[in-house]
Amino acid sequence: MASRSTQILEAAARVIARRGVRGLRVEELAAEAGVSTALIYYHFKDRTGVLRQTLEFINDRAERYTTDRDPDDPPLTPREELEETLLLELQDTVEVRENSSAWGELRASAVFDEVLREDLARATLVWVQEVAALLGRVHPMAPASSLAAAAERLTALLEGLGMRWLSGGIRIGHARELMSGAIDAELAGLRQG
Repeated sequence: MASRSTQILEAAARVIARRGVRGLRVEELAAEAGVSTALIYYHFKDRTGVLRQTLEFINDRAERYTTDRDPDDPPLTPREELEETLLLELQDTVEVRENSSAWGELRASAVFDEVLREDLARATLVWVQEVAALLGRVHPMAPASSLAAAAERLTALLEGLGMRWLSGGIRIGHARELMSGAIDAELAGLRQG
């Protein structure tokens, strides 16, 4: 059974995904999590604490669903690992839909919330660095600045495709095709550069 703080963070991700950051009320979160408001304040101090910890929670959850593999599966090539990691952000599961929606809502709210903006910038930087490292495993001789730029483009595109898919602008299969094409283009650019 999940700990109380994890239970609250799962509920916070659901509420943010459905109603946005501005729609997150501690009372509603308590009802969604099946806990008292006092327990939320005990674990997170205030609403900002809930938001910061929810951002960390959705990042950790995304890391799990994009990197967990069956140890009995054959190892992936660096290229396959890169593509799998990015495309697993475009899968039609409740967890991914909720994570992507909550991430988008947190990003939109960060425009007006400096504390959230700083936390989101750090989380984004870590994500870009992780993708740059995966790109570097495919092209180990590529300059670090080229790897970082390619990772920046891929993660930004992935966010945009995710939002278009979630909002019904494109089908998930098309989003995945576009992402695969972008990966091919970035790898070709790194090969030439």
